[in-house]
Amino acid sequence: MSKASTKIERVIAALNHEEGDRVPVAEFFWTSFVRRCKAELGVGDDFDPYCFWDLDLVVISPNMDPHITGIEVLEDTADYKLMRTGFGATVERKRGYPMPHYISFETDTFERMEALRFDDPRDPRRYHEAIDDQINGIGDEVNLGLPSFVDRVDAYSDDFCVFGSVCEIQESLWRIIGAENVYYKLAEDPERLAEFVARLGDFLVGIVEGQIEAARGKLSGIYVWGDVASTREMLISPKMWRRLHKPQLKRLCDRIHQAGLKVIYHGCGNALPIFEDLIEVGVDGYNPLEAKAGLDVVELKRQFGGRLAMVGNINVQVLATNDRERVRIEVLRKLNAAKGGGYILQSDHSVPDSVDPHNYDYMVRLAHEYGGFPLKLGDCDIDVECVARRLPRRHVGKQPSRARLLGME
Repeated sequence: MSKASTKIERVIAALNHEEGDRVPVAEFFWTSFVRRCKAELGVGDDFDPYCFWDLDLVVISPNMDPHITGIEVLEDTADYKLMRTGFGATVERKRGYPMPHYISFETDTFERMEALRFDDPRDPRRYHEAIDDQINGIGDEVNLGLPSFVDRVDAYSDDFCVFGSVCEIQESLWRIIGAENVYYKLAEDPERLAEFVARLGDFLVGIVEGQIEAARGKLSGIYVWGDVASTREMLISPKMWRRLHKPQLKRLCDRIHQAGLKVIYHGCGNALPIFEDLIEVGVDGYNPLEAKAGLDVVELKRQFGGRLAMVGNINVQVLATNDRERVRIEVLRKLNAAKGGGYILQSDHSVPDSVDPHNYDYMVRLAHEYGGFPLKLGDCDIDVECVARRLPRRHVGKQPSRARLLGME
């Protein structure tokens, strides 16, 4: 089998609640951590953490801007950038600040929301041309001039399991009208907001279809970005989430599964009140399972094992202590969630520059040393038998065989 085929099989086995050869390892990295790696690991400027640590899963995002305008740089100095994006947002990025600041949004009233017309989500330019977009270009750093979606997929597809990605309603909505404005509009006229959400759902389904077609069979799944919770509770009530978000998320899951691909939902914070809903609409795996939000993957395995795969939960605050014994216990204890399949090892969000690159390297080595099946976790072994495993497993449509995902049928 090729290197990519082995990793695809490993990841799909985990999402199917099966034991493969070993537990897959995936990750997201802050740019500041990558910069620290370059300074401290003796690697060159072309350092790629996914290749360096031979991780299993890479996530590639297409251009999801409502308008394919690129990013207009309004002001540009060594310490400050002011930009206008295809979301109609004006964003400033100050040197030394961890994230950008959104100053204003062109679509800020119901009238402007109703007048907004999305550029074709299937437009080939989104996938085949190197056009700067907000999600790829503006984050913890400004990264303009990236290769096209297809070029990035091609660059990784020979050596990794590759997932595409799409925002769900919450993640797209706040970028269009502003985070605070989302809640004002919910209070002012939820029915009018629901009409816009339905149109936004059409656009996002089109983004899924466009990238699947453009990737030419090189995707194994789609990440769905959907931060709907804080560390303590949901950002909106579960009742309102079920009314506005759930139907659109189901549309995304259905379309992704129709293409024979898997769904991993990325939701920061503690969204436990809707985990059963996520299972119902077809989410295969959940990420990142923030430890600081009170989530523990071993307990979640007991509750949801066999129904929802888990991706993440390695506490970056523990990694940042650089205490090797604490890191060992953290990694080996969380590996218990992989018993019977259903777990992909990853941090509980993204790796920050407070983590020593050598300590992250130690974590990966632990995962490889102890992550082979059958698991032998020694003093960290825990019984994870759960009620959920004795229940009939939920099926969402016809799931693809491994052979199909590997291009063998």
